Amino acid sequence: MTGQTLSMARTPLVDLTGWRGHLTALGVVAFAILTLFFDDVQSMVSIWWNSSTFGHCLFIPPLIAWLVQQRLPGLRQLEPVAWAPGLIWLGLGALAWLLGAAAGVAMVRHGAIIILLQGATIALLGPAVTRALIFPLFYAFFMVPFGEELVPPLQLLTAQLTMMFLDLSGVPAHMEGIFITTPTGYFEVAEACSGAKFLIAMTAYGVLVCNVCFRSWPRRIIFMVGALSLSILANGVRAFATILVAHLTTIDAAVGFDHVVYGWVFFAIIMVVVMATAWPFFDRKPGDPWFDPRRLQGAVANHGSAGRVAGIALALIVAAPLWLATTAANADPLPARIDLPVIQGWTRSDTPMAYPWKPRFDGADHATLGRYRNANGQLVDLAIIAYERQEEGRELVGFGQGAADPDSEWVWSSPAPAPPGARGEQITAPGPVVRHVVSYYVVGGNAPTGSRPGVKIATMKARLLGQDQRAVAILIS
Repeated sequence: MTGQTLSMARTPLVDLTGWRGHLTALGVVAFAILTLFFDDVQSMVSIWWNSSTFGHCLFIPPLIAWLVQQRLPGLRQLEPVAWAPGLIWLGLGALAWLLGAAAGVAMVRHGAIIILLQGATIALLGPAVTRALIFPLFYAFFMVPFGEELVPPLQLLTAQLTMMFLDLSGVPAHMEGIFITTPTGYFEVAEACSGAKFLIAMTAYGVLVCNVCFRSWPRRIIFMVGALSLSILANGVRAFATILVAHLTTIDAAVGFDHVVYGWVFFAIIMVVVMATAWPFFDRKPGDPWFDPRRLQGAVANHGSAGRVAGIALALIVAAPLWLATTAANADPLPARIDLPVIQGWTRSDTPMAYPWKPRFDGADHATLGRYRNANGQLVDLAIIAYERQEEGRELVGFGQGAADPDSEWVWSSPAPAPPGARGEQITAPGPVVRHVVSYYVVGGNAPTGSRPGVKIATMKARLLGQDQRAVAILIS
């Protein structure tokens, strides 16, 4: 009688045979996704490995595996089902990849791969299992390298915070864009000093802590706001401390201080401070269940066999690259040669530049640069860059493309005024030598624009619809 009672009280476990077919189908579809989009998977992993900004992404897959492992006791009590509505999310992933590939936006393509894998999981394991795995599935988005767009505004914000601390400490300083001048020297808030690396990593870490250590949403929100705010403020303090050390000692001492503190000590202390402050407010106890299997396992209809749903999923996955291959085959040729124009009131000049400058556009079919002088002696440089068609590594706008070549001594320093429909930026070289650059972009028969997102949208439209894909950049400096 006692054995019977214990047997009845024990929570029933679903036999693994019910999971085996669904997991096999999921494995086949996941393998197809990773194989078909291998170039994008490889580029994403390459960014993790080679970019210190996204080195933390290498830890995301094992963290997801750990999060799933933590949920295994509850998952064993759920029964997977093939669920056709999950194909909607997978289809959105295929569409996102198509749009990202057409526009030449790697981040969208990388995110689309995550959505495709999520959609396959939803469609082949069903809504109950999906709800049980909702956080690990969401956390997979942190595998996507994103946040480079934050670097310029964070550079300016760090420079402003540094100036505020310098004023409070009584150190005389002048700021121009991301450059700060003190009696000791001339300092640049470089990309590596923007704090983007730590802010992005702190976001991923903070979201994980919110799930593992908190149950209350208000506490989660307060923790994230505090952690991110402290990260930004701490980076400003670090930049200020580096300049202060230079002011009190020497530039060489400040460089050594910055490398040691920035690399190993300062932000480790910040993370310890964040966790120590939040520790008393953790409201998830060790051993608390991640979900209630009885609440999740509802009466969900089985939408056919896992094999059938997997077949539809494979068809959706293959459709996106097939469509792009069909429409992208059309391209109008460029002229054999592009010459600099004759401009009324201006003549060509051979006057040397104060510091050599050449914009960077990798893989351009034509690139022409010339200098003009007017009657008042004013000098203007004109660059014309043309692409017959854009593709990976041959893009009008993208990381490292544009007025400031990251492999040169020119660096972006601040936005600058520009005519309507143009992009203005100030770049600086050693000296300092300052340039004001105005950029126009043209895709196909569209009007000139200075909007980088506008260029991506026009490129996407041209590739999806098989329209004129020729693209031109015009830079006036």
